Amino acid sequence: MRYSAWTLIRQAFSGQQGWTPAWRDVKPQDHYDVVVVGGGGHGLATAYYLAKVHGLTRVAVVEKGYVGSGNVGRNTTIIRSNYLLPGNTPFYEWSLKLWEGLEQDINFNAMVSQRGVLNLFHSDAQRDAFARRGNAMRIAGVDAELLGREDVRSLVPHLDFDNARFPVKGGLLQPRGGTVRHDAVAWGYARAADALGVDIIQDCEVTGIRVTGGRAVGLETTRGYIGAGKIGLAAAGNSSRVAAMAGLRLPIESHVLQAFVSESIKPLIDTVVTFGAGHFYISQSDKGGLVFGGDIDGYNSYAQRGSLSLVEHMMEEGVSLMPMLGRLRMVRSWGGVMDMSMDGSPIIDRTPVQGLYLNCGWCYGGFKATPASGWCFAHTIARDEAHALNAAYRLDRFATGRLIDEKGAGAQPNLH
Repeated sequence: MRYSAWTLIRQAFSGQQGWTPAWRDVKPQDHYDVVVVGGGGHGLATAYYLAKVHGLTRVAVVEKGYVGSGNVGRNTTIIRSNYLLPGNTPFYEWSLKLWEGLEQDINFNAMVSQRGVLNLFHSDAQRDAFARRGNAMRIAGVDAELLGREDVRSLVPHLDFDNARFPVKGGLLQPRGGTVRHDAVAWGYARAADALGVDIIQDCEVTGIRVTGGRAVGLETTRGYIGAGKIGLAAAGNSSRVAAMAGLRLPIESHVLQAFVSESIKPLIDTVVTFGAGHFYISQSDKGGLVFGGDIDGYNSYAQRGSLSLVEHMMEEGVSLMPMLGRLRMVRSWGGVMDMSMDGSPIIDRTPVQGLYLNCGWCYGGFKATPASGWCFAHTIARDEAHALNAAYRLDRFATGRLIDEKGAGAQPNLH
């Protein structure tokens, strides 16, 4: 079924009886050309582009829970491409371009809102660093604007400009950045992949990877053995545990990253704002709640919940930036399990095990990368070679020293 205004009108006059399920509930087949482990945004996007771009339709996505139960439904929904280093800039810019056409491509309202992303700076040195990043973005063809203090005040007048411990001196704005409805991304990609013949298998936990003669040939799961010509791992915070089933030890750690939402209020912030004197970012959802997050908790965890000390830390940073937030009630929080690489950049590559491919190490940036990650991972699996956009995201870069240290925001506790 194709969604459209005409479809909506027709269903209204037929008593809403003609809607079909968004995707099929299927049983696993004995063998697939490609099996993707992980039914989150990256896994579903990979399956979709395998079918659409590369013509591979004997593809399955296996998910231990339900579609969207992992990090794709547990983030602060921000999309942007304001990166500095050559290994990152073209990749994230391609991702942002895919976001801009995503809803038309998959025929699903993902609520893409290009409201802009504003990074505040609070010192002369920070201004110079942001100017450097903005210039690098402009050279690469990415939109960037360096704003002064009064420009920021006119854009976000509710910040503390006059009495702050860290006075706002300006900011770097990417107007094309913004937010996307996170769970709609999972639903939209699942529906679009299913329409192309991809099997989406929920409640199917991987318990083992069968390796014969140095080649991955299938998966042991809670729903039986599934043979595969190729296997792609897109298991986010559980990547280490799944890869260990094939004898691989990955250069990543799993940490919990919390996010929060306040009670609904009238429109206050119509852009995404990041605090330059700490790691804090905030935006407002369409339902009126203020959504914000910041640092990882700083200890290894596979739990989708965090510590109260980090909650206090986030509230302090929020009130420092906008004192009025002290009068709001927080209504809920949640945690995602981050697969943190040692240099803060992802891994999309083949592994030493033939037929086994890896997509992990996304740190804080996994959601914004969803379309490009799926695009490049699908290319790597289908062609058995890296796409130009993910050529720098090699697994062996930690051994060769070719790191992509954008911010040093890897898993090392001393870097937070």
